[in-house]
Amino acid sequence: MRFMPHTESDVRAMLDTIGIDRIEDLIAHVPESLRSTANIAIAPGLSEQDVAAELTALAHQNRASECVSFLGGGYYNHYVPAVVRSVISRAEFATSYTPYQAEASQGTTQAIFEFQTLITQLTGLEVANASMYDGASAAAEAVLMARRISPKKSVVALSRALWPDYRATIRTYISALKGIEVIEIPFDEKSGRIDLVELKRIAKENLLCVVAGYPNAFGIVEPLGEITKITHEAGALAISATAEGLALGLLKAPGDLQVDIAIGEGQSFGLPMQFGGPGLGFMAARTAHLRQMPGRLVGQTRDSDGNRAFTLTLATREQHIRRERATSNICTNHSLCALAATVYLSLMGRRGLRELAERNVELAHQAHAVLSAAKIQPRFSGPFFNEFVVKIPRVADALKTADARGVLAGIPLAPDYPELRDGLLVSVTEMNRATDFDRLRDVIAEAA
Repeated sequence: MRFMPHTESDVRAMLDTIGIDRIEDLIAHVPESLRSTANIAIAPGLSEQDVAAELTALAHQNRASECVSFLGGGYYNHYVPAVVRSVISRAEFATSYTPYQAEASQGTTQAIFEFQTLITQLTGLEVANASMYDGASAAAEAVLMARRISPKKSVVALSRALWPDYRATIRTYISALKGIEVIEIPFDEKSGRIDLVELKRIAKENLLCVVAGYPNAFGIVEPLGEITKITHEAGALAISATAEGLALGLLKAPGDLQVDIAIGEGQSFGLPMQFGGPGLGFMAARTAHLRQMPGRLVGQTRDSDGNRAFTLTLATREQHIRRERATSNICTNHSLCALAATVYLSLMGRRGLRELAERNVELAHQAHAVLSAAKIQPRFSGPFFNEFVVKIPRVADALKTADARGVLAGIPLAPDYPELRDGLLVSVTEMNRATDFDRLRDVIAEAA
């Protein structure tokens, strides 16, 4: 299909319709310091070879691939097997979209069905949808789902130890709903876990739901069973949020802990970090709440010849049914990312995923011990998966020193948690080696 660009009159008509003078006005809210550096300065008239060479030189300015990385905080540096890229690169998958015509989309619908099956196995719940945009939007959709299940309740309780972007996205999604109150439950300063005493205090009849990380934003494994029990005693719904999907390969499944809705981020399942995206949200729930789930679900059936077949079973978005009956306006699922996760999880298997999760725990605790031996103290005492927080008097200086030594030491917590201005979140995966821990210890000690 030929590319038909908009004419100047087309552009002018659109600008007049929305009431602005220039296209640049659409991004006027972006700071000038960022807008002025957004363009790539490439001379006009260059050949393809010259442009490729210049872009390659620009890419080499990114030192991240050359550094030892301890970055996490919601996106994790895991190894992606070659078979994942091989399968998702096939044209029939790479160009796939919404499988409206089941008879022409059996490969895509089966892949989505298998993804749903794998997510139910991971979460220990009965039904999963065809995926969400990312973990944060999945968390917000879960709160909206809880509202549809219990429309007369009005209080949403978020653990303060839930990831900041998850909390912000939830607030944005429900800001248009009338009568909803959002409260944050503090975390215990010693353990890093949710304050169960405060949770019990606010667990009253008007409580709609409780959202807690599993593990939380500090890498700490929350007492999800206790959280769920307190939540249910108040007649509310328990929602678990897992940003490090690999943790579900080892931790007790949310469904086994009586969680009502389990959401999370599937980036760890075969998707590279790629500067923070794209992600892959997942959601699972109980069959009783099936018709309140957002997005779409693929089901298994039999065709006219009696053969196993797959089709869209539920698709309750605005485009398909009356708006007032729609559960969400989510436009589609991340089917290509879901396919990557399906290939990855199928390749790893139940045992392989558990062994990898155990390896992550082992390495993280090894790094924790190396730092503790150098008197770099942990901030929290609670059990952790593959992330932990250490106390550093001058975090900014430590990060600067580490960067100069080729080490991405972690994520400072002060911007999101002012009370943790000395906190550095360190993530460890199977991509790290024992020698990396010595380098991390040395650069932090040098800045101390």
